[in-house]
Amino acid sequence: MGNKTPLYDAHVKHDAKIVDFGGWDMPLHYGSQIEEHHEVRRSAGMFDVSHMTVLELRGDRVTDFLRKLLANDVARLKDKGKALYSCMLNENGGVIDDLIVYYMDDDWFRMVVNAATHDKDVAWITKQAQAFSVTVDEPEGLAMIAVQGPEARDKAHQVIDKALAEKATSLKRFHAVTDGETFVGRTGYTGEDGYEIILPASKAVNLWEALYNAGVRPCGLGARDTLRLEAGMNLYGTDMDEEISPLEAGLAWTVAWEPTDRDFIGRNAIEQQRGQNGTRKLVGLILEGKGVLRNHQKVFVNGNEGEITSGSFSPTLGKAIAFARIPKDETQQCEVEMRGKRVLAQIVKPPFVRDGKACI
Repeated sequence: MGNKTPLYDAHVKHDAKIVDFGGWDMPLHYGSQIEEHHEVRRSAGMFDVSHMTVLELRGDRVTDFLRKLLANDVARLKDKGKALYSCMLNENGGVIDDLIVYYMDDDWFRMVVNAATHDKDVAWITKQAQAFSVTVDEPEGLAMIAVQGPEARDKAHQVIDKALAEKATSLKRFHAVTDGETFVGRTGYTGEDGYEIILPASKAVNLWEALYNAGVRPCGLGARDTLRLEAGMNLYGTDMDEEISPLEAGLAWTVAWEPTDRDFIGRNAIEQQRGQNGTRKLVGLILEGKGVLRNHQKVFVNGNEGEITSGSFSPTLGKAIAFARIPKDETQQCEVEMRGKRVLAQIVKPPFVRDGKACI
């Protein structure tokens, strides 16, 4: 038996298929992964993401610390509650983790990191924070629910605290508000609008059931993966890791090169890589024929070899899609090896789907 989130019994109640996910007992689906996927694209679905790690970073020099720790620049955050997506790199430029950090106050940032990287993330962040006299705390007793889809915000407003809902109504994307107990961020991992709500674990089941009664469908890991793939969003450990730089993971846009004197960890390594012609790149693929693209299938481009990092069937497009890391050659087509045969695939720039509409 693995770790259980505060919503485990609710998943069982709603007939979830439970699987191991990085040491956590999590719902894969509640009967139909495809229907859950479509519900998020068309209406609203909810995901239990309580296994993810919330960290509170505090100190007079917390901004200086995060400008050193992260490849993106928190100095860009001017409004309280504003969020930033960034990679956290090692000295060689590899991705330790990708994360979201929220500017809460001049001496306080909130960070959400991946569950599978919990131990190494906390150890690395704590070690780097010492030189800046920044405290790193991991609050206990929290849960996190993601409510996603074109109707997600309206349905969430029906069930969360009225005063908090009024604040959230005017919330911009990638911003958050809190009433001191419940935290509502207009963020997500599906390519749809919605919220990620952090709240006391003791109140998680009541919120889950209230959302369900408001017409929000429970969704599992399966739909979460196809939704994020369609939306062009990387999965840590699959599309990137400590051996892969953000430049090779399609995340160059998350690196703040200016100002040039900001010496973030890993900068020297990726600056050298930036000037090399041989750098690989992450691209999108659409299979031209029948079949499903799968992780680790070989990709051939102009006589050179690459590999699919994430592949699946796209319920929205009705086609097989994938991310692939390939040599940095300009081309529009490639071949994918499937069952000993090579089949044609189109090379595209993700995302495939955003806000319910095809981008390809």
